[in-house]
Amino acid sequence: MSAIAGILHQNNDPVPYQHSEGMMQAFRNFPVDQTAVWSKEHIFLGCCLQWITPESIHELLPFYDYERGLAITADAIIDNRGELFERLQVHKDDQQKISDSQLVLLAYFKWGEECPAYLVGDFAFMVWDERNNKLFGARDFSGTRTLYYTSQNERFAFSTTVSGLLSLPYINDDLNLQWIAEFIANPGMFESVDTSATVYKEVFQLAPSHSITVTAGGIKLKRYCTLNERNKLRLKKDDEYIEGFQDVFQSAIQSKLRTFKKKGAHLSGGLDSGSVAAFAGKSLIGEQLHTFSFVPVHDFEDWTHKSRIANERPYIESTLQYHSNLSPNYVSVSERNPYTEIDEWLHTLEMPYKFFENTYWLRGIYQKAAEMNVGVLLNGQRGNWTVSWGPSIDYYARLIKRMKWLKFYQEVQAYSRRSGIGRKRIVSVVVNRKLMPTTYKKEDLFPIFINRNFAKETGVFERLRMNGIDPAGKMSSDAYKVRQNQFQQLYYWNTTGTYGAKMALRYGPVQRDPTDDLRVIRYCLSIPDDQFVRKGMDRALIRRAVKGYLPDNIRLNDETRGVQGADGVHRMMPAWEQFTDEIEKMIENPLIQELLNKEVLTDALAKIKHPDASLAFEYEMKILMRSLILHRFLIGRG
Repeated sequence: MSAIAGILHQNNDPVPYQHSEGMMQAFRNFPVDQTAVWSKEHIFLGCCLQWITPESIHELLPFYDYERGLAITADAIIDNRGELFERLQVHKDDQQKISDSQLVLLAYFKWGEECPAYLVGDFAFMVWDERNNKLFGARDFSGTRTLYYTSQNERFAFSTTVSGLLSLPYINDDLNLQWIAEFIANPGMFESVDTSATVYKEVFQLAPSHSITVTAGGIKLKRYCTLNERNKLRLKKDDEYIEGFQDVFQSAIQSKLRTFKKKGAHLSGGLDSGSVAAFAGKSLIGEQLHTFSFVPVHDFEDWTHKSRIANERPYIESTLQYHSNLSPNYVSVSERNPYTEIDEWLHTLEMPYKFFENTYWLRGIYQKAAEMNVGVLLNGQRGNWTVSWGPSIDYYARLIKRMKWLKFYQEVQAYSRRSGIGRKRIVSVVVNRKLMPTTYKKEDLFPIFINRNFAKETGVFERLRMNGIDPAGKMSSDAYKVRQNQFQQLYYWNTTGTYGAKMALRYGPVQRDPTDDLRVIRYCLSIPDDQFVRKGMDRALIRRAVKGYLPDNIRLNDETRGVQGADGVHRMMPAWEQFTDEIEKMIENPLIQELLNKEVLTDALAKIKHPDASLAFEYEMKILMRSLILHRFLIGRG
């Protein structure tokens, strides 16, 4: 992929060389294959290009099309090339010569500002339309690539990184207190409900599924993609749904394997990454798929519930034995833990973050893949909401609400036979958990650790509640509503895209997720609910679709699920005193006391004073680590 940057002076003043050079210098530490710039009067475009696809080798970016009067800089891998070639009537002899960025340019020339809706893939791009004196760009529907921008006194600038924009002398780094308040007060994993906001007041980001148009008259933002429940696909036989899914899933995976480098995939012991690796392995005839799997440190004792498994290696090896061309790599990085990773991730992400539990092994996998010259890293991060969707208890509650009594009776019978659980118990669970109002015990609620005065000043609680977020972590008990929010609320999409894009820039391998492919999502949203829960089987679509691809101990496993990061606190134990000492000093910092509730943090510190591996996912650990990450970010700014 690439790092891109650009400046447009809307008043037609020339762009100073020092400004464009400063932006490009912000990319100097990235491993790139080619760096180039293009400028003309009041417009500048730049690109530090990483070669990933065969067509990107020796690609020229920025690229200027003299005939059409268009220039482009892009960070893009387009997956539906065949479909676009057909729509754009590109001759077969020319197709292999056309890079993805040139394909985007052709799409813009044909469809103008509607072109992002025709693109499938991971992209952020900007096109300078010379004849219409406008700059147009877009970010892919789920935000897998980053694109930041700023606008001051008729000077518009964009960049893949925040540092690129902060290099401009007229942009200051004042903090966005509203963003910080939401980072603290929102118990979820995303930072802000405003997908255009960043931690800096004068730096914005283009939201997923959005395009941007910049002219002398101003800036226009537009959402070009909305994912809703579609008109349900009605096929005659169950097998037809499975065949249709296999076709679209295989097509998505093959398009995302397009690289001249080695091919890789994350592999856990579960269905999501397992199905991706299995389909990829079967399609790579005579070629190795290098799998990367996290395993805990050797002296870790699994403390998790019997329904969870922290070391998934036995399941991983079952998948490996099923496919001879999967080449395993186990990553433990025993010298790392969530505490030692803070500064590394703050430097890479350029902002505070929440997903500390997985940072040490995620970065370890990127580094290992880079050492092996892997170009793409497949994963199945979005799988829970797409390919492996299918919560049985919620489905049964839906049958009751729709008064489909015969179907409900048949499903409960089948579920009872599969699980060994009595029918009365199943009905009781459905009624009490899904059909009755949810009640929460005090210990189930996420601690509110924002300073009350700061919360009042920013109105953060009201803002969160307006967006359907409870500051105490209360959630709808209806999994279907939660899933619907996953596709309609864009703030859920930003986090994984941000870290994936910036890890790729830093190390090279590009994260690609077939379970997040637009074609796969649309297919999964189009098929009837009873294809996801069927004959007493949850996650029924993927379980049936991977028959012959995955061993049955994984395909039919409904007793245990893997959990990564359970050894995080265990890894931190040698530095526990240093960790708690830093927390104590942080709590006494006047700056932190203006933002956070000292009493809540002090109580949390008392509860984790003595280390225990089982603290890894406790709320106290979460709020202390999030606070420490924020504190490090603030003091790191000087």
